[in-house]
Amino acid sequence: MTVLSTEYTWAALGGDPALAARVSTVVRTGVLASRLPVRELARACVGSCALAAAELGALRAGLPEVPGVRVDDGALATALVSERHLLIGGRAPVAFAPLSRFWRTADGWVRTHANYPHHRARLLAALGTSEDPVSVAAAFAERSAAEAEETVYAAGGLAVALRTAKEWAAHEQGAAVAARPVVERGRLDSAPARVLAPIGTGPLLPAAGVRVLDLTRVIAGPVATRTLALLGADVLRVDAPRLPELPDQHADTGFGKRSAVLDLAADRRAFEELLAGADVVVTGYRPGALDRYGMSPEALAERRPGVVVAQLSAWGAYGPWGERRGFDSLVQVATGIAAIEGSVAEPGALPAQALDHGTGYLLAAGVLRALSDQVREGGSRFVRLALARTAGWLSSGAERGRETPVDGAAYDGPEAWLAERDSALGRLRYALPPISFTGGPVDWVRPPGVWGADRPQWVY
Repeated sequence: MTVLSTEYTWAALGGDPALAARVSTVVRTGVLASRLPVRELARACVGSCALAAAELGALRAGLPEVPGVRVDDGALATALVSERHLLIGGRAPVAFAPLSRFWRTADGWVRTHANYPHHRARLLAALGTSEDPVSVAAAFAERSAAEAEETVYAAGGLAVALRTAKEWAAHEQGAAVAARPVVERGRLDSAPARVLAPIGTGPLLPAAGVRVLDLTRVIAGPVATRTLALLGADVLRVDAPRLPELPDQHADTGFGKRSAVLDLAADRRAFEELLAGADVVVTGYRPGALDRYGMSPEALAERRPGVVVAQLSAWGAYGPWGERRGFDSLVQVATGIAAIEGSVAEPGALPAQALDHGTGYLLAAGVLRALSDQVREGGSRFVRLALARTAGWLSSGAERGRETPVDGAAYDGPEAWLAERDSALGRLRYALPPISFTGGPVDWVRPPGVWGADRPQWVY
């Protein structure tokens, strides 16, 4: 078993090893080219997610065997950059704001993330400059990378110094992350077995009737809940009114979901009603940010026995960076990936935000596997992943060697895995989901809607 394989992730998810043979791969050349084995990571995450969906679907439909899973490199190459393929009324979204980029420092590089207005304001306040990139560059050039990192984070902004993989391994946070499994999962109590209604004709929707409270933002968490929506779950994304999401980002990850705005402090009763009706709670905020609302897995299981709690963070909920914010691009820089894909002198990046997308599919897989385990054994469950741990897993795959190249059809472009439809946002072109198993869905039931346009309540 190679470390970057479906067999590896399926074992990490606690799946029956014999089921891994149900996964087949359509190999295509020229896919997700990089120095690190990004294609292998994508196959492992998406393959395990599709297998977890097929397993749960077979369980609910009373099938004699788990349906076969098909992982197509072309679908992976398209879906892992879904945000780049999205068109809204013919307009392409802007991926990164002008101040989200690499900057030279007195002794190296830092990368910043300033896509959100509040992060941009904190970055500029920390540096004491205007939005003029020339002024920002001058401010960074006067500081060491380490000083810039700490100064910006102290002000609530986001800037991360470029490190090599060796430097990250020696860092206290790097060591803390490396000591954890790729997928942290466990049982919280002895709640009775979950009873899910049988599912019959039509597309096999393993998560049909499952209520998912989506408290995530950006890409990884929303990709996980977008996947659960594809599989039939009633996904309600709830955002705070003071932190509006970037509209284009929300559109890309909002397929199949409803979107509501709720002040968790002012509307506590409404929030508790949502929690009381949720089967799955997915969180993607900075660790500790939701603790005052009783959102730890243990607290949720006490109030809602039988719940599945899925938690996502950038750096892990432990170590000196446990409470720091982070994004895929920043994690690549801290963990040595940017230095591997480029060099210390000229840092690079992965061909996709693979940490976000890969972790998102793996988180959805964890939820689906938890639901299957609950049907068989009961118990409230938790699943926990971190982008930095996924980064370490990706890098370890490179250290152990990439898989032997296999000839396949050429990847001639994304057209076969793109679709169009009308929506409240306008005409959409978008990437189809890469999750594929016999009898399963091939597209979302509904397109994304307007951010915050739905009521904060369950539909069924």
